Amino acid sequence: MKFALSAVALAAAFCSTAYAGEAEIRKAVAEFVGQEAVLSITRTNYGGLYEVVMDSGELVYTDDQGSFILDGQLIDLKRKVNVTSERQAALNKVNIGDLPLDQAIKTVRGNGKRTLVTFEDPNCGYCKKFVSEAQQLKDVTIYTFLYPILSPDSTEKSKAIWCAKDRAVTWRDWMIDGKLAKGAECSTPIDKNVALGRKLRINGTPTMFLADGSRVGGFLPLPKLEEAIAQAEKNKPARSK
Repeated sequence: MKFALSAVALAAAFCSTAYAGEAEIRKAVAEFVGQEAVLSITRTNYGGLYEVVMDSGELVYTDDQGSFILDGQLIDLKRKVNVTSERQAALNKVNIGDLPLDQAIKTVRGNGKRTLVTFEDPNCGYCKKFVSEAQQLKDVTIYTFLYPILSPDSTEKSKAIWCAKDRAVTWRDWMIDGKLAKGAECSTPIDKNVALGRKLRINGTPTMFLADGSRVGGFLPLPKLEEAIAQAEKNKPARSK
């Protein structure tokens, strides 16, 4: 969601009582966008601004009276940090241990010590490019959630891949060689994967999650991906004994 209204329109949309608490801010935003759309409201340390997290995952800002919406990047000049990007990255993180990895195709390369989780559509061109380059990744376990959101037949292809005798090989053969034999029917987690992806606000493929839970939206060239995986492995939470 992007707000493209003039300052006058924004001010008019958010005029309310002399003081607006969380409930009032939620109501003002809902009236503005036409639906309940606020996930959270948090006061920041910047000039009395309140951070508003929308259900789309977008961050916007308002004041304690709900008199305006600021849609843009908040920069901390002292720290030289983009606060909005920093917060967005934190909000987009997941706990890898909380993901239902049994609903994903598991591919182990080498010792499999490193972890990479992906959401991919079988008709996604950049996903195919990723799968091709990922053949060169070493010592990694890749969990691939089939996430059919791009084309009408993406769901049928996803089901055929999941129901194959060897899912990992079938996935590779389709994504790299374009070969997909019609397999037997079986129970699949495809609907659950789509629901999970929507909950995580995944709007495009490939979307990846690294070992520390950080999100990578879109394709990364192999050197950049290798660098991101290595850094995430250093940052991942220590396992409890």
